[in-house]
Amino acid sequence: MKTTIDIPEVLYKRTKIRAIETGKSLRDIVLSSLEHELSRSALTAKIEQSALSHRKLLPEYEAILQAGAFSGGQNSTHMIGEDRDAR
Repeated sequence: MKTTIDIPEVLYKRTKIRAIETGKSLRDIVLSSLEHELSRSALTAKIEQSALSHRKLLPEYEAILQAGAFSGGQNSTHMIGEDRDAR
């Protein structure tokens, strides 16, 4: 698929220099950079999710939660929407 993007001149020049230094095309440099960024983002999300899945609530907080201390509140998204509409 082809697309057109605006690249700041300084970034374009740095990328072009890297392509020449490595003997690759500008296209190859851009594609490998995109792949690297997307892989890094996926790995970071996976690590964060894994770390969160092993977390446990403190017993004191769990007891308060089980007692229903946080139930019955208003949805903050609804409150923000009402505030925005009022303006």
